[in-house]
Amino acid sequence: MYVKPKKELGQHFLKDLSIAQRIAELLTVHAGPDGVPYTKVLEIGPGTGVLTQFLLQNKQFETYVIEIDRESVEYLKQYVPALEGRILASDFLNIRPDLLPTKQPDNTEPFAVIGNFPYNISTQILFKVLDMRDRVPEVVGMFQREVAQRVASGPGNKDYGILSVLLQAWYDIKYEFTVDPSVFNPPPKVFSGVISLKRNATTDLGCDVKKFTQVVKHGFSQRRKTLRNALKPLAPSEAALASPFMDKRAEQLSVAEFVTLTRLMYEV
Repeated sequence: MYVKPKKELGQHFLKDLSIAQRIAELLTVHAGPDGVPYTKVLEIGPGTGVLTQFLLQNKQFETYVIEIDRESVEYLKQYVPALEGRILASDFLNIRPDLLPTKQPDNTEPFAVIGNFPYNISTQILFKVLDMRDRVPEVVGMFQREVAQRVASGPGNKDYGILSVLLQAWYDIKYEFTVDPSVFNPPPKVFSGVISLKRNATTDLGCDVKKFTQVVKHGFSQRRKTLRNALKPLAPSEAALASPFMDKRAEQLSVAEFVTLTRLMYEV
């Protein structure tokens, strides 16, 4: 059975087994802030199971996959019998939390997320992970290289942006390695990058999370301007714009400084 990569789903099937194995081996059974290690792994977009086979070889994991492509689902059912009962034929971005891997009635059981993510929804996957940060202690993913670099970048870097700050507030992020287009079918027009995210010890950000998100998004929406100008529409008063941070641009602030800035803006 041949599964044709579908352009509308952003499918580029990985065909290099050594790279698939290398990605699978990046999972470390990292525990989140509660200290509970995960045993379940959810692969997003397994396609024909090239990465899946290496996840299944690791017996400390209970591997699940979620796949929106019906043709790929049928292929996995036919050729990867070890996945019986663990294939979620659904869209990760819209799936109900109670349908994700869990044995706990309150849907709090942790699980890792891994995959060769479709380029066209990769940032949406990360925002979804962010919403589920208390359930997802570890992520290993392949992205378009520019996205991977952006997520892993620090202050002062031109790639540092909204996603960098919001994710690094809750995760320690490492750029692992670059992947050549030739190892995919069909080859994408750009290079890919693999990154790992491990949940940090933060349980309380130290400010209102919604306001923090607003400040970060507004700050980077006009990244050439100082924060005083970029954040003016959000400021509850003139006094809220008095912080020395306001003389800087968003790309110059660390996560901790954005937290402090949010607190200063809304506590004056």
